[in-house]
Amino acid sequence: MPQRDPGPSVKDEELYEKLRDEGNSKEKSARIANAAANRGRRSVGAKGGRSGSYEDWTVDDLRERAAEVGVEGRSTMRKEELIDALRSH
Repeated sequence: MPQRDPGPSVKDEELYEKLRDEGNSKEKSARIANAAANRGRRSVGAKGGRSGSYEDWTVDDLRERAAEVGVEGRSTMRKEELIDALRSH
């Protein structure tokens, strides 16, 4: 894939590019790349997996989380759609 200019706020451009090539959003790629640059890639990778499954959440809780991260159209989404939107955000 062609090299993209992530802008001056991205601290680890190599990781950013890899994440974008995998299909992650610009925001998510920048967030992960900057966390990796600040704390080290190993600690960022070890951080995940501590949250409960979205399937166990109520629709109201999912909509609240979707609002926090800026998912558009969340008020009309069913539970499965909310879960997909949150996982791909």
